[in-house]
Amino acid sequence: MRILALDASLAQCSAALWQDGVVLAERVVAGDRGHAASLPPLAAAVLAEAGLAAAAVDALAAVIGPGSFTGIRTALALAEGLALATGRPLIGVTTGEALRAALPAADRAGPVWAGIDNRRGRVVLERFGPDAPPVALALDDLPAAPPGLVLVGDAAPQLLAALAARGGAARLGGVALPCAGAAASVAAARLAGTLPPCPARPLYVEPPAVRPPA
Repeated sequence: MRILALDASLAQCSAALWQDGVVLAERVVAGDRGHAASLPPLAAAVLAEAGLAAAAVDALAAVIGPGSFTGIRTALALAEGLALATGRPLIGVTTGEALRAALPAADRAGPVWAGIDNRRGRVVLERFGPDAPPVALALDDLPAAPPGLVLVGDAAPQLLAALAARGGAARLGGVALPCAGAAASVAAARLAGTLPPCPARPLYVEPPAVRPPA
């Protein structure tokens, strides 16, 4: 099974070619702007490194959010175009799923929260389970931390401090930004049926920040 995965949900963009549990090639560009220009060359580079054409992959995967309004659409648009051109399925992966998948297996075995800073004084919190959709909330409104909690995402330090102030215990998982290689592993599990389906469409928890023209 070969999966070409794309991510531009937060302050970096990446592309990875994954095959049977191994990341054959991955490229990452840091920064929260310019994803639309950076991502197509990254996808071409990982395919070239592996010596494959896009038609040789079995599926496409894209990180669907929560995250940057334009970044999410950039990754999905490119993945959708490749899926249409090759006739391969397109699998959605949430930002939190990609963050969690980058943890060591021992850390994934316990509770994990993914926190994304929405830059507007709130945190988008993604927990994991059938009845735990991502929510945007103030740090004062965090739920109680379960035992053994591991925190990931760019807002993980904020979550840690807020929980500690209330006497809660957690630790940082050391994964601040999602990457395409980890997203591909989630997509593979979804294709194998060990994870429920996830529509390949943007996942926005809050409306985008829009400023009127000056």
